[in-house]
Amino acid sequence: MVPRTLKLQPEPVDDPNDRRVADFFRLSDPVLRRQVEAAGDGFFVAEGALVIRQLLASPYPLRAVLVTTQGLAALGEELAGVDAPVYLVSQALMSAVTGFHFHRGALASAARLPPPALSTVVAGADLVLMAEGVTDNENLGALFRNAAAFGVGAVVLDATTADPLYRRSVRVSMGQVLRLPHARVPDAAGAIAQLQGLGYEVLALTPVAGAEDVRSVRPRPMQVLLVGAEGPGLTEPALRAADRRVRIAMAAGVDSLNVATAAAVALHHLAR
Repeated sequence: MVPRTLKLQPEPVDDPNDRRVADFFRLSDPVLRRQVEAAGDGFFVAEGALVIRQLLASPYPLRAVLVTTQGLAALGEELAGVDAPVYLVSQALMSAVTGFHFHRGALASAARLPPPALSTVVAGADLVLMAEGVTDNENLGALFRNAAAFGVGAVVLDATTADPLYRRSVRVSMGQVLRLPHARVPDAAGAIAQLQGLGYEVLALTPVAGAEDVRSVRPRPMQVLLVGAEGPGLTEPALRAADRRVRIAMAAGVDSLNVATAAAVALHHLAR
């Protein structure tokens, strides 16, 4: 039931196979999602009122919104002026459409934007975060959230890093992936060279012996913190290309931190 105080009159949906809500079919199936979200012009899905608010304030064009009465109450008049259909479903139908018990009350789909050039994304950014081979969606989302917290102006992702607009990444980032400019590059080493050509100092975060304590690095304008996947870490070409190798000092018997945690520690030091 739609609250009478709301100006928005969403379209009711009572069939889980209704093609109007096809953007949200089987969200728990990662293979299907990667196929359908990459097809055609491409789109992505955001979940929960907090993240959808970030989406509404972002440049990504809204395609559709799917809400229960709970989600409609949370977003309220914020959806009244959107240029996209808003569909209202029961909690049972929400679960049937998405393929799992989705309890956050609201989903939205939005069109992807054309990929920007690296030089465009980093223009004006004093502190940049770059990720190589980070394939875990939750780690990637946490990296974006930490980047936003410590004033990172842009994020650079190599070709082997996960999709930052995958639903789980967007959720874990608390929507920060929707506001932080980011670029995809073919390989880390080539991007490092390009960034150095633009005047950036590239700091490779690694636990290997011989790297300097990150606390000894003087924060300055135009620095890049380069992080790699947990386990394998940064590739040798990326390490060789970086200006400096830095590490986080830890207690004996502990060799590394979660990549998002490690990045947060280093970014906190580098933030100006």
